[in-house]
Amino acid sequence: MHIGFIIEHWDNLEPLKSSTLTIIRECVKRNHKVSILYTNNLTVRNNIVHGFIQTINEMDKIPENIVTFYKKVQFEKKLTALHAFDCIMLRKDPPINPLVLNFLDAIKDETVIINDVDGIRKANNKLYTTTFHDPNNTFLPVTHVSGSKKYINKIIEESVSEKLILKPLDGSGGKGVIVLEKNAKSNINSLLDFYIDKSGDKYVILQEYIQGAENGDVRVLMLNGKYLGAYHRKPAEGELRANIQAGGTAHKYTLTQSQKNVCRKIGAKLLADGLYFVGLDMIGDKILEVNVLNPGGITNINRLNKLKLHQNVVDFLEEKVEEKIEKRAELEYLLKRLSELRE
Repeated sequence: MHIGFIIEHWDNLEPLKSSTLTIIRECVKRNHKVSILYTNNLTVRNNIVHGFIQTINEMDKIPENIVTFYKKVQFEKKLTALHAFDCIMLRKDPPINPLVLNFLDAIKDETVIINDVDGIRKANNKLYTTTFHDPNNTFLPVTHVSGSKKYINKIIEESVSEKLILKPLDGSGGKGVIVLEKNAKSNINSLLDFYIDKSGDKYVILQEYIQGAENGDVRVLMLNGKYLGAYHRKPAEGELRANIQAGGTAHKYTLTQSQKNVCRKIGAKLLADGLYFVGLDMIGDKILEVNVLNPGGITNINRLNKLKLHQNVVDFLEEKVEEKIEKRAELEYLLKRLSELRE
């Protein structure tokens, strides 16, 4: 089958860290045709959505070493109609331009898209957790989102906690995440001036500080609504953010039973929204964020546990494509039978 990956840029992939590259290599190993595509290469030709894609040329022998594979990959560039893909994986850091989803709308009934286009619309930013029903904050931290300095200041004043987490709504990779000390009131307004502009288009998240946050968080990968794997991300010394991009380190981790229960609790919701491959950031039993566009962690979980989670992901892609082919064949058969009965 032909699998496309919408990514930021091939040159930016880090072979030893990239989950995307690991999945791509597995697809190539299974003799699937693999192409990459950048969002600025999407186009429409005579009302049909195309892309200037780069297809990986066949290799005589596929290197076992991921770095060698990355270096040896060569591409053939070609303008191609996107409905020629059997499957497309979106693997680009958020936020994604809504126009990209409009392009993909044209093919979503013909091509398997992971994650689902409408699901990404719902979960394209950190507001998605508001769709989970957790009025008593059993698995979601107390969270406020606003573009109003006045409102954010009011919440800070009313808070009984001495520490709060402030971060931009559209950030990723731990960028812009800071700890607000309530007693440092003189700095709060200047910080809010930086995060919120006068247009009101910039939103911030104000979140309760969860005890134990200084020890990092847990990245949990979910596939098809079920727990796939996890690892512990510890922040660098003097750093709050545990993200690997921010200097955090990866450590082996086994989910507690209560954490597994939380994963089960939201798994059905993820599946219903077409969010098949998802990363959860957790501290204790609380979900801080849901990552639906480019969740990483496969390489770390594989290394720490001697697993091959990328194989599970490609198995799933193959199953979804086969499922769509079977449904299409079934529909064509029913339409044919209906036509014959009318005659």
